[in-house]
Amino acid sequence: MVQTVIDTANHIAAYAAKAARVQVVAAYPITPQTSIVERIAEMVESGEMKAEYIRVESEHSAMAACIGAAAGGVRTFTATSSHGLALMHEALHWASGSRLPIIMPVVNRALGPGWNIWADLTDSLSQRDTGWIQFYCADNQEVFDTIIQAYKLCENERVLLPAMICSEAFILSHTYMPVEIPDQERIDEFLPSYKPKWFLDVNNPFSHGNIVPPEWYMEFRYMIHEAMENAKQLIPEIDKEYGKYFGFEHGGLVEKYRCEDADLILLTMGTLGSEAKTAVDNLRKEGLKIGTARVRVFRPFPKEEIRKLAENTQMFTIINRAISFGMEGFLTEETKAALYNQKDRPLIAGFIAGLGGRDVSFKTIEKIAKKSAEWMQKGEVEKEIVWVDLKE
Repeated sequence: MVQTVIDTANHIAAYAAKAARVQVVAAYPITPQTSIVERIAEMVESGEMKAEYIRVESEHSAMAACIGAAAGGVRTFTATSSHGLALMHEALHWASGSRLPIIMPVVNRALGPGWNIWADLTDSLSQRDTGWIQFYCADNQEVFDTIIQAYKLCENERVLLPAMICSEAFILSHTYMPVEIPDQERIDEFLPSYKPKWFLDVNNPFSHGNIVPPEWYMEFRYMIHEAMENAKQLIPEIDKEYGKYFGFEHGGLVEKYRCEDADLILLTMGTLGSEAKTAVDNLRKEGLKIGTARVRVFRPFPKEEIRKLAENTQMFTIINRAISFGMEGFLTEETKAALYNQKDRPLIAGFIAGLGGRDVSFKTIEKIAKKSAEWMQKGEVEKEIVWVDLKE
């Protein structure tokens, strides 16, 4: 029987860990992630969730504990945010290099100083080259569903990589929404018990994570890259399978909305994708042929999907809640790279908006779209990177 729960994305992430029958949870608090591991602690203490709950002294230690547990052959979980994620950086490489399917919700929060606890995707996007799969969610239902899907994906022998499930601070993390939680038996059917392809065993010792000379190091890196490409194929399949089981699909790699005949497509990530849908509906009523596409998976980057969208549109307007200092928004960079060798590329305009939790409403997105439409009519982008609503 499906249970409808009205709760925050953080608590929903905790319920997903329980539903996935996670066996080891490493916990360290950081605002605004803390209530994920707090809720898990309550469930473990009450006996509602059967898992080993490890309280560690730092986020780096949390990832080290997950690495050890995953190497021991069990399903693992932790969560973090912002500077906590930054502190994990070394261990993130270790997890992916060891091919361990650790799942970690990341509550996206700005990096300081100046100190700020609100939404900004720069924290996780700064970790894009660590070998972790990265999902970006638009609502609380997607947080639950994606955690379950991520275990099925990452434990697949063609992938065996860790994944971040990203959701924006306070916009989702502390906002109550109705979420449908399927019956446990059905979840178990969709996501069977973890059967590791290798694990540390004192009765069958072997060397792991040791020195790799130049003669072989590149091959190990190639295998991680190949696993990312495999994940790109499997993510849409798993999303569709999940939809058949439970009724929810989230677009696979890219969720598209009214893009079929769009002259201008708004590219977004996370909750900006939801706001963009409202903006698109309003602008359609004004006669503007605009659509929106939400990049749900940033790593592996869905370049093939972006190229397909580019074939039938005149312009991409990319709204980034993040900045790669000295260049532009991460999503703008990746989109331009994906289209570099394509003929008849659309115009591309990049916008920076909503850093540090500044509100980006559908009205703001409408203004961005109208300015882009003016440039599209002229056939020229007047400014390559635009910071939205900066104070004078």
